[in-house]
This record gives sequence, structure tokens and C-alpha cells, in this order.
Amino acid sequence: MHEMSIAMAVVGQVEEAALAGGASAVSAVRLQVGELAGVVPDALAFCFELACAGTVLEGAALTTESVPARARCGSCTAEWPVGMPPELCCPGCGLATDVALLSGRELQILSVHWEEDGPAPAHPREPIPEEA
Repeated sequence: MHEMSIAMAVVGQVEEAALAGGASAVSAVRLQVGELAGVVPDALAFCFELACAGTVLEGAALTTESVPARARCGSCTAEWPVGMPPELCCPGCGLATDVALLSGRELQILSVHWEEDGPAPAHPREPIPEEA
């Protein structure tokens, strides 16, 4: 299941950025997933939870936003929803020789929410000595 490798890559990238940014915990991650990316959202969510264990992302919520697949014909400039399975033959002119995918292959991190560690005290307080 390639969703586990995707989840591990997302967790690795987010954890690196979060730690570099001084985060103590990550609470949410939002991904954009194209219809043609070959990712099963439920499987990704399950794998994401497993991959987060023991990291600053443990307990983080994962939200995925689906991007519908769209194509454009270079011959007649028609645009259409590709669907699943993909229909790459132009509904306008019937050609499939000059078709470009406009969307649907996305797989990217859109946003991350984390809590930052509080600032360190400027002068640590000395313990008060007990009076004798």
C-alpha cells in the first residue's frame, strides 16, 4: 500500500518544518489530493495516524481536499471533467492526440497548524534560600 509511504513522507516533511519552526506539537495537516493521484483517502488517513506515532504530529488531524481531474483539448480548446476511469478523448472534437491534463494529479501539503514552544525566560529565577 503506497499510502503508507506517502503518509511517512508527509510526516517527515511536516516534522522537519515544525521542529525548525520551534513547534512543540502539530495539531492539523491539510493535503490536496488529485482525483488521478491514485490515493485512497481512508487508507491515507489510517496510515497517517500510524506514521504520526511518537512524533510531534501524534494526534494531529488530517484533512484531505480532493481536486477533480480536468483536461483541455489543444485542437479545439474544449475543457472537460476527466472522471474515473479517465476519459482523455475530447468530447468536443473526438480527438485524443493533443490533450493536456489541467488538474487531478496533485498531492501536496496545503497547510500545517502547530503550537510553538513558549519563549524561554530571559533570566531564570534563582531559588529563594531558606532562612535559618
